[in-house]
Amino acid sequence: MSTNYNYIIGLTGNIACGKSVVVQTLAALGVHTCDADAVTRTLQQPGQAVYHAIVAAFGPTIVAPDGSIDRRALGSIVFADPVQLKRLEQLIHPAVRQHILQFLAALPQGTADAPTIAVIDAIKLIESGWPAHCNTVWVVTAPRATQITRLMQTRGLTEAEAIIRIDAQSPQADKVAQAHHVFANTGTLASLQQQVHVALDGIYAELASR
Repeated sequence: MSTNYNYIIGLTGNIACGKSVVVQTLAALGVHTCDADAVTRTLQQPGQAVYHAIVAAFGPTIVAPDGSIDRRALGSIVFADPVQLKRLEQLIHPAVRQHILQFLAALPQGTADAPTIAVIDAIKLIESGWPAHCNTVWVVTAPRATQITRLMQTRGLTEAEAIIRIDAQSPQADKVAQAHHVFANTGTLASLQQQVHVALDGIYAELASR
């Protein structure tokens, strides 16, 4: 019987908790990465089928002068109304799911000397059923006040806009309850990166023992 040396990490966490730092750290360490949010942004570019579906559903007010989707304008609609958010997700998620499945299918087969480790980064990882495809689920958390500050500083949102986006997501505790490993992003960037290094070393040790 052959031993499987492919290992899939499912990564999730709410907005502005630091998932992108974890993904960037893993990528720098040679892990194959699939960022669902990056895929979504690509699918929303002019000319894409998803772009046309979103514009048709939400109207020309979400289109920026350069023809791209104004993410802030779209966000002001969907994060204030769960029905509209669900509508948007139904337009986007099937295409994102197909992309992730293609990513998984294209991964090289790992060996004892060179295991293949990959990460699926998705804010709706658990809700979309991706843990069934993963060996482990990682969750990144951060204090609510930190999330608000980060959204205001990095995205130029007002405090009210930041709170609306945070409250539109499922509670962090729901994700933590499904996690095999939790990264508490309460300190420095270096501290979070160190947590990632330790967790990844644990995976390599597990694979080496097979």
